[in-house]
Amino acid sequence: MFRAPGQALRVEDVRTPEPGAGEARVAVLACGFCHTDLHYLDHGVATAKPPPIVLGHEISGRVDALGQGAEGVDVGDRVLVPAVLPCGRCEYCRTGRENICPKMRMLGNHLDGGFAEFVVVPAKDLVALPSEIDPVLGCIISDALTTPYHAVVHRARVREGERVAVVGCGGVGINAVQFAHGAGAEVVAIDLNDEKLEMARRLGAAATLNPSRTGDLGKELRRLWGDGVDVAIEAVGSPATIALAFSTLRRGGRLCLVGYSSAPAVLPAPRVMFLEYSVIGSLGCRPGDYPRVVELVRQGRIQLEPVVTGRVRLEEIAIAADRLRQGTGFRTVVLP
Repeated sequence: MFRAPGQALRVEDVRTPEPGAGEARVAVLACGFCHTDLHYLDHGVATAKPPPIVLGHEISGRVDALGQGAEGVDVGDRVLVPAVLPCGRCEYCRTGRENICPKMRMLGNHLDGGFAEFVVVPAKDLVALPSEIDPVLGCIISDALTTPYHAVVHRARVREGERVAVVGCGGVGINAVQFAHGAGAEVVAIDLNDEKLEMARRLGAAATLNPSRTGDLGKELRRLWGDGVDVAIEAVGSPATIALAFSTLRRGGRLCLVGYSSAPAVLPAPRVMFLEYSVIGSLGCRPGDYPRVVELVRQGRIQLEPVVTGRVRLEEIAIAADRLRQGTGFRTVVLP
């Protein structure tokens, strides 16, 4: 239970939720601990539903009960719970942009999330999780995989043969490396942590750069690759790393912002105009793409095991928060 910024999460007994009409109750098998959860805990970012609220939005589970009229799943089915639930009726939903639905609800933000034994969601939004995918690993598909998939495929539109810089190789950035490599791009991974850069190479990066050992990163990248990269994906969320990502672009390049920053970032407007740069935002993922990402994992084209670097029980959830604060590993999953 999250009660206030600056306070540790506490395990509490609450009433087991009952599914309403069209809803399913999911027994949670695992829930990833995301940097978004840390924003609420440490950085004063407000949840849409005022505390107390249960955090957690990267959820895998098994259907435990169905409300009246719930369709598409059966009790006992293994499922993935999308991080964001769109309304399905507005202009954005009807034109394939459900991820920016103005009425969308997010688990662990608008309604109680997955750091719990049970969660209740609309049955229509659940995604089947094949038996070949371990649900403890598969829970991170809900955000840590689908978010970079949407950024790489639909927003940055990475194409085969392009050069891509991924700035920040945490839980989302490391998977942006995987998807950009899978799209046929030549990827350079940029991070301050050498262990994360080593993993980026393992997952497809052709080159790595550590800014702490590089004077002018943009200049160093151009030494490697001529006039820079076609696409820079910023997966940290700070004015400094946004500027750094911008510095890597070649003429006509595309800057895709995935990391969240509450502070404004300044970009040189004359360069954006004269060199025809594109600045693109990317949020979450469209529901229709979840089965595609699941299938890429099932086929072994996208790896989960290297990315899930820790598992803790619910009562040990403070360990997951501390690992993220310290930049240790990629994703820790919580097991109710």
